Parts: sequence; C-alpha cells; structure tokens
Amino acid sequence: MLGKLIRKKNVETEPLISVELESVKSKHIPAHVAIIMDGNGRWAKKRNLPRIAGHHEGMKTVRKITRVANDIGIKVLTLYAFSTENWKRPKLEIDFLMKLPGEFLSTYLPELIEQNVRVEMIGNFDVLPEHTKNAIQRAIDETAENDGMTLNFAMNYGSRLELIQCMQEIAKLATEGKIELEDIDETLIGNNLMTAHLPEPDLLIRTSGEVRLSNFMLWQLAYAEFSFTDVLWPDFDELCMINEIKEFQSRNRRFGSVNEEGDA
Repeated sequence: MLGKLIRKKNVETEPLISVELESVKSKHIPAHVAIIMDGNGRWAKKRNLPRIAGHHEGMKTVRKITRVANDIGIKVLTLYAFSTENWKRPKLEIDFLMKLPGEFLSTYLPELIEQNVRVEMIGNFDVLPEHTKNAIQRAIDETAENDGMTLNFAMNYGSRLELIQCMQEIAKLATEGKIELEDIDETLIGNNLMTAHLPEPDLLIRTSGEVRLSNFMLWQLAYAEFSFTDVLWPDFDELCMINEIKEFQSRNRRFGSVNEEGDA
C-alpha cells in the first residue's frame, strides 16, 4: 500500500486533493475500477450504532468516490452493492439495503446528470423489490444520453450465476445450430456476460481488510490488479481513492509476458 496521507477536516484536505488529482491525471489512468465496498457493519459496531447506520454512511462514500473517480478520468466505476448471497442477511437489514438505491438516487441523481455520469446495473434485476427497480430504472433512463463516466452498480449480482447464465446462452446458441464447438472462445464468453459492453476492470479495490473476491466478477478480473485496504468503506475518502490509483500506476502490468528487463 502507498504511504498514508494525513486526513484532517475537509477544508484542510481540499488543496491536497487538488494537487494529488493533478498528479494521478498526468499518468496512466485505469479505464475500469471495480470496488467491493466492505466494512459498513464494522464501522457502525465500532461506534455502537446499528448496522444500517453504517450502510447509510457508506452511501455518502459512494457519492464522494463517484465524484473523485469522475474527476480522475476513470471511464467505468463498478460498485459491488448487493450480492446474491446477501439475501441471507436479516430481513430488517435487507429491507434497508433495498431502500438505499432510491434514497441515493433521489438525492444525487441531479448531480450525476450534471457531471455527465451514466448509471448502469449488472445483476438479476427482476427479483428486486418494485421500489428498488423503479429507482434504478429511472436513473438508467435519465442518464442514458450521458457519455461521461459509467457508474455501474452490481446489484443482486453473483459471478457464478452470471457464468451459469452465460453457459446456458451459449448452449442455446449451439442447440439452435448458430455456433459450432470451435466457436466457443474467450470472446464468445465475454460477449455473453453482463459486462459485455464494458472494458474488463484494470483495478479491483476491496475495503475493510478482507482478502477475497466474494463471488465478484470472477471471469472479468483475470488480469486486474488487486488492492486490499484495511480502511472501512465509510472511511474510504477521496485521498484513499487517489492513493489506490497511484499504487496502480506504480505497478508493472505484464499480462503473462515479460518486462523490458526480461523479468517474468
């Protein structure tokens, strides 16, 4: 991890954020950053608050990170908001999580439109509550003409389910005689994933100190750079994000090849 920057009040960090922004913008910027937003519950527990308080605070972080990612010049920001496994959580928590998209988008949608951000979603949309679907669909519709950064929410998403659906679609094509066995390759699989229209992530960030993928974009992350930070998601601020990009920029991505010195 890159050395930590001192974080004081927002008014004191704004000049530092501005300087650091210009620094990262002058170098190679990852086109697609994916984030596993983790640690809301632990953030709340440390403060003797209910878990839903952590989720609400995490929503504010989504706004901050969306803004700074857009300022940096990232093309796609994918946020793992709710997994197919998260339905196992207590009903009260699930109900609150299902209300958050509506609250977030009703509050910040005008800002997203102003920033030319396009909202998208991957995941099983149909089984979400109607109020959740309506909020997401409204944001998708009202930002459809925007051509700036894509804010892609992974909502009710699970990579294994995505891969199963992908294989089913390919099997259907084969059964209908539209493809041959030798047509099945990486391109065909990629074209039948939920992210077919997006570039594969260059960088995966997971907050809260957990070091696992949790069924997230298992195919797409094959050559992404991974970064695991101990910072809990509600505490993950603009400087944290900038530091992650600087760390990414310091790495030598070889994609299975060798560098100029011949190192594997």
